Amino acid sequence: MSSGVFRTGTGMLSSMKRLSGYSDLLIAAMVIGIIVIIVIPLHPTVLDLLLSFSLTFSLVILLTTMFTTEPLQFSVFPTLLLVTTLLRLSLNISSTRLILGQATAGKVIEAFGNFVVSGNYVVGLVVFIIITVIQFVVITNGAGRVAEVAARFTLDAMPGKQMSIDADLNGGLITDAEAKERRRQLQREADFFGAMDGASKFVKGDAIAGIIITLINILGGFVIGVWQLKMPFSEALETYTKLTVGDGLVSQLPALLVSTATGILVTRSASGESFGKDLSAQLAAFPKVIALAAGILLLLGLVPGLPNLPFLILGAATAYVAYVLIQEEKQKAVAEEARVQEKERIRQPENVLNLFQVDPLEIEIGYNLIPLTDEEQGGDLLDRLAAVRRQCAAELGVFVRPIRIRDNLQLGANGYVFKLKGVEAASGEVLPNYYLAMNPADSGEEIAGIATKEPTFGLPAWWITPERKEQAELQGFTVVDCSTVLITHLTEFIKAHAAELLGRQEVKEMVETVKESNPAVVEELIPELMTYGEVQKILQNLLAERIPIRNLATILEVLADHARMTKDTDYLTEVVRQALKRTISRIYAPEGKMTVITLHPKLEQTILDSVQQTQTGQYPVLNPDLTGKIFERLGSIAEQLAMAGMQPIVLCSTRIRLPFRRLTERFMPNLVVLSLNELTPDLDVDSAGTVMFD
Repeated sequence: MSSGVFRTGTGMLSSMKRLSGYSDLLIAAMVIGIIVIIVIPLHPTVLDLLLSFSLTFSLVILLTTMFTTEPLQFSVFPTLLLVTTLLRLSLNISSTRLILGQATAGKVIEAFGNFVVSGNYVVGLVVFIIITVIQFVVITNGAGRVAEVAARFTLDAMPGKQMSIDADLNGGLITDAEAKERRRQLQREADFFGAMDGASKFVKGDAIAGIIITLINILGGFVIGVWQLKMPFSEALETYTKLTVGDGLVSQLPALLVSTATGILVTRSASGESFGKDLSAQLAAFPKVIALAAGILLLLGLVPGLPNLPFLILGAATAYVAYVLIQEEKQKAVAEEARVQEKERIRQPENVLNLFQVDPLEIEIGYNLIPLTDEEQGGDLLDRLAAVRRQCAAELGVFVRPIRIRDNLQLGANGYVFKLKGVEAASGEVLPNYYLAMNPADSGEEIAGIATKEPTFGLPAWWITPERKEQAELQGFTVVDCSTVLITHLTEFIKAHAAELLGRQEVKEMVETVKESNPAVVEELIPELMTYGEVQKILQNLLAERIPIRNLATILEVLADHARMTKDTDYLTEVVRQALKRTISRIYAPEGKMTVITLHPKLEQTILDSVQQTQTGQYPVLNPDLTGKIFERLGSIAEQLAMAGMQPIVLCSTRIRLPFRRLTERFMPNLVVLSLNELTPDLDVDSAGTVMFD
């Protein structure tokens, strides 16, 4: 059923597209049809349909004027005003023919007449006259006067605007094409307001014609009903009054909507926003006025003799709106004051001693990337930096201090640099107002754009314009904005250098946080058994292999259990890793299955026999030929796993895990080395290959 509905909807869209190619012919036929209606009598059912269409079309015109941001967006309005006026007059003639000839005019006119008259002809006539007076005296005259003044002022301002365009062109501020486009826009604006000045007369004439037609219907219908159709006096009065009021109301309502649309369009200034947004923003700009109005309403609600409940309800609602607006105004004032203070602080001469302070992590950006940090220009980089710090705390358990951002005019306009303790450690380049498209499938497919390398992982990518974003996503490309590219690079940079960012002060603050909930383990370990520096070293060893230290309480408990026996940081690191087996298993085998590379027992024994103890830890000393063979075999299997989309992991015995890791970390830094004691027993472990001794 859903497929059938989809095919039906697709067929309708195709039909609409085909019809849109003949829109000029269709509209011309409709205009000719309007003229034909004046001559050819209509059936009451057809008249009902056309009257409903007139009312709907007038409503669409009114709503369109409320959502335009400048008058030229609806430049066809003067011509459309003539067509709608002609449509209403032709329908008026058709309804008059039916009223006078058949004493009927369809269900729409009859329904409107019954609704307004409601058994009282005098009230019905008075309501109809009031609606006509409002349209003719108030809206039509006002809109015509505004259109006349706007046309005059626009024509008077044209020479000055043209001189301004010529000055910008001569000064090199705009190109010839831009100057030509501005002159064309200026001419269109003058033509529009001039046309609106004349078109407003159509509305005025329409109102006058409506009044005359109504009088003809009443008098002529009464005479025809009494003298020709031999109706009783009361029946003729009831029939023709009801039909005339209904006909007048059906014709005057669309005219009232179009007249209102005319007034809105010619009184709107080019503010760049719709009428609704302008109205809400400008009324909310003065919350004290709304608060004063609330006070007056509440005061009126307490006056004896007045309806207290409506005034009290409106007063309370207005007071709440004023309170919300005043709070928002205070927040904006505080933010503005903080921004001014920050600017003043930057202007003040710096203390020389501050130059000796080196930030653990800072970002330097080119001048084209400065808007990314400015919230007023839509930049969200500062908020994303806070999110990165939270992400690192949640995933790795590492405390990253606030990251300083500086602008560096010596960098490329679109470049950025990550500095680790004052030294450049990574860099990249992003293009503002562009999107980076990457092919995650790595199928070799390309897309039109500026070819580049993704800075985080070095993948081939293309900078594309916003117009091509949707097309790239449909082709299967991953598309991100420039801020996301920078933040992704920063996140991976922090994870790779988390061990260097973890200092003694950070360790102390983290331990103090654990002490609030686990004071016993902290008091037992520090400072009696270990110092903050020794704990820092073990935590750095874990972070260097991307093992999270978020479960710091468990880490401190394990250290408290084993620190009495030895202070060897290598040994303590290994026992902590074994205690974190669930965390490690979850990281590298989230689905309970792991594919690993194993080492031949003879090779493990050879590595163990070659381990030498140094002041900085245990390191294997192997024959260069044997080391080359190990890397060759290991690289071959690791490449096969990487091609299959799996993380290369070496599984070995506990005794040689750390020495083997130190053997491979320089040449294969992304290789993961685990021991059997670091995995939970329920894991399903498969071997992708074994590194042999020879």
